[in-house]
Parts: sequence; structure tokens; C-alpha cells
Amino acid sequence: MRRMDSTANLASSTRAGLSPLLLACLAATWIVWGSTYLAIKFALISFPPFLQMGSRFLVAGLSVLAWMAWRGAAMPTRRQWVHALVVGALMLGGGMGGVAYAEQTVGSGLVVAFIAVVPLMIAALNRLWGIRPGRLELAGIVVGLCGVLMLTQGAGFQASPAGLAAIAIACAAWSLGSVLSQRSLPLAPGLAGFASEMVGGGAVLMVMSALRGEAPQWPPEPAAVAAWAYLVVFGSLIAFNAYMLLLARTSAAVASSYTFVNPVIAMLLGVVVLGEVVTSFEWLAAGVVLVGLVLLFLKPSPKT
Repeated sequence: MRRMDSTANLASSTRAGLSPLLLACLAATWIVWGSTYLAIKFALISFPPFLQMGSRFLVAGLSVLAWMAWRGAAMPTRRQWVHALVVGALMLGGGMGGVAYAEQTVGSGLVVAFIAVVPLMIAALNRLWGIRPGRLELAGIVVGLCGVLMLTQGAGFQASPAGLAAIAIACAAWSLGSVLSQRSLPLAPGLAGFASEMVGGGAVLMVMSALRGEAPQWPPEPAAVAAWAYLVVFGSLIAFNAYMLLLARTSAAVASSYTFVNPVIAMLLGVVVLGEVVTSFEWLAAGVVLVGLVLLFLKPSPKT
């Protein structure tokens, strides 16, 4: 009964529109995660992929837990730690770890195209719980995906079979972890849940790093250290927690809308920071992504 009441409250709040907090969370996942493409590129100068991602999430998660312990806040229970480990292993270990491995042999265009399929995968998995996206929401997902495919047309579509398998597994693991955190494996309330998930997923990534024999360049380049610190604070502490909060309080399609916006943000940063040239076709593709977002937010899907 309590779960039904909370779901009803969630539905009514979603129909009423997004609160300022949720709008800020959307901005974080759209803009900050869009900028992490560039930050990861700089951090890779000194920090290998699994080590880079595992250490950033471990530092972020442990920092939050230490702050909560200092304030005397409640810590996750044993059962909640188990949930956090499973969800963290899927979303961070399988999801981000798979992307990190794939990026060694898969072109960036294909990586972005695969990640843009995540909202459809989440929608399909949600059908197992009897939850279906509305027509406008589904149309927004399809139009947004088309815009991303247009944006990445012909850009870096070289790949190895192992890289393709890794990115496919990464998208499936991220989608499954996102759905399970909503439906079957609830985390501890608030920051404790997000922090425990980052610690669990970060630990899995560090094990993967050790198995691959990764080691950082020493001394690391200052630019790599600055990029790693940016990923800890903005990519993990802010944007990842914002995504988990969106999953808890909005539809999965809204929460995963970052997959459409991030390539556009990365494109704009390439123009501003790296002086890249954007063609008229790429601007058209960005406009198609915008249309998909308008459809996605025009009428929220009903909750069950």
C-alpha cells in the first residue's frame, strides 16, 4: 500500500511539471555529462580507463559517506549495501567499464549511437513491470535517436568485434541497473543510496583495473589531474547523483534524455574549446534532437 501511495504521488508530481530541483538535475546530466567526453579524453593521458573511472567513483562515494558519518546520518543497511553492489556493478562496472573498454577500438560515433539506444532498452525492460511509455514519449525517444544517428553519420564507425560486444553489454548493463534500482533493488534513501552505489561500482571497476594490470603514469600530467578532479566532482558527485534522483522521481525516458543531448553538448564544446567546424547537416541533426526532446517533455507518460 505504501508503494502504491508513493507511486501515485510520483505520478501527480510528474503531471504537474518538473520542479526546480529536477530541472537542475536535468541540466546536470545534459551539460555536465556532455562535457565529460572531453574531460575523459584529457584524463586518459595519465589514467587508464578502468582505473580512472573506478577511482573517481570510489573517491566520490567514500567522500559522501564520510561526510554523512561526520554528521551522524543513517548509513545503508546490509540489504541496501547488497542492492547497491548489484546496481553499481551493472551501471558502473558493466556500463561505464564496458564503454571504457570499447572506446579503445570503437569509434566515438558508434559509441554515441549505441548509448542513444539506452532509452529504448529501458522502455523495453520496463514492460516486464507493466510500464509502457506514452505515445508522445515514445515518439520523442525515436526522434531523438534519429537525431543522434544523423549527428554521428560517418564519424568514427570503425570497430572490432570485441569492442562492439563490449559497448552492447555496457548499454544493456546500464539499462538493467537503471530499471532494477527503480523496481526491484531499492537503494538506501537519498545520498546514502547514491554513495553506496558509487562505492560498490567503483570497487568493481578497480578490480577490473587490477585484472588488466593498469597503472597510472607517474607523475601524472597536470591537465590529466585537473580532468580527473572534474570527473570526480562534476561527473560523479553532481551528474551521477542527479541521474539517480531523476530515476527515482521522473519517468525513465526523461531521466535518460541525456543520451540525446550529450552528443550535441560535446559537439558545441568541440567548437568552443578545440575549434572544430560544424557542418549545416550537423546543425540540422541537433535540431532533430531538440524536436525529440520537445516531444519527450510535452506530455509525461502515466505511471502505474
